Amino acid sequence: MPWLYILIFVGSCLVLIRSSTWVVRSLIRIARVLRWSEFLVSFCLMAFATSLPELFVGLSSAFHKIPQLSFGNVIGANILNLTLGIALVVLLARGLKMRDQLAKKDSFYTAIIAFLPILLMLDGQVSRVDGIILLGALVFYLSRVLRQRERFVSVFNNEVVRNWIQFKSFLKDIGILFAGVALLLLSAEGVVRTASFLAQRMNFSLVATGILFVSLGTVLPEITFGIRALMMGHKEMVLGNFMGTVIVNSALILGVVSIISPLKIPNFSPYFVGILFTVIVALTFAIFARTGRKITKKEALALLGIYALFVASQLLIR
Repeated sequence: MPWLYILIFVGSCLVLIRSSTWVVRSLIRIARVLRWSEFLVSFCLMAFATSLPELFVGLSSAFHKIPQLSFGNVIGANILNLTLGIALVVLLARGLKMRDQLAKKDSFYTAIIAFLPILLMLDGQVSRVDGIILLGALVFYLSRVLRQRERFVSVFNNEVVRNWIQFKSFLKDIGILFAGVALLLLSAEGVVRTASFLAQRMNFSLVATGILFVSLGTVLPEITFGIRALMMGHKEMVLGNFMGTVIVNSALILGVVSIISPLKIPNFSPYFVGILFTVIVALTFAIFARTGRKITKKEALALLGIYALFVASQLLIR
């Protein structure tokens, strides 16, 4: 009954998105009660919390010995973040300014780390050693960002709640956090199992399924946050959201997945289009971010065009 699996897949994606929103909101409130720095709140929200769907899909696929689904998901999510996600926000904002030279440098690191898994795949596998290299790249980036945390001090100055939440509410937020994580695990399990079935029935490879379908569901929290941040007047947070997510996807998620379940690549053809467009998107984004003072509407339309070509090429080579 393929329609039943399709309904389970769609429902799992919706639960994945909703539960990740609960986790993000509870993390913000918990961070404020614990009086964490504004930098830690923003970085947790932008990079780690919004990457939770990809992380749990990755863990579930790794434990099921089908890491191809996670790799396809991350490749598709990275391309989505740096094309469709940024383009939509730029068009709504009528251009997105690069705040400073440090943000431009971050775009360069984003492109490099997004390309790193592709480079490690060239020997026909992504081994546990490659996973350690990816985690090392994340540690290097985090240490660099932490040394510059003064950039983020003013992000939440106008948003911090001065009257701290009562202890009862704090415990409630912890309960919501654990419930949200449990739902993430269950929904990720549903996504992986149904995606595997649908990939076989529709003659899609696991890589293509992850790139086209799973990534679209798991990247929605990042796009939603980008639009919300824009509406709240925090334009400078938008690029940090997307760039941080790409770094976490490429380094943390693929690093952990490859350590749990190393990926063997006897045939590069299922990965070719994803690899090609990852390179194109990473270079294009880095160029757009480093030239001029903002990403313009024309550049956003170019990013949308690249994403449309990517989807069309995936469907044509099916």
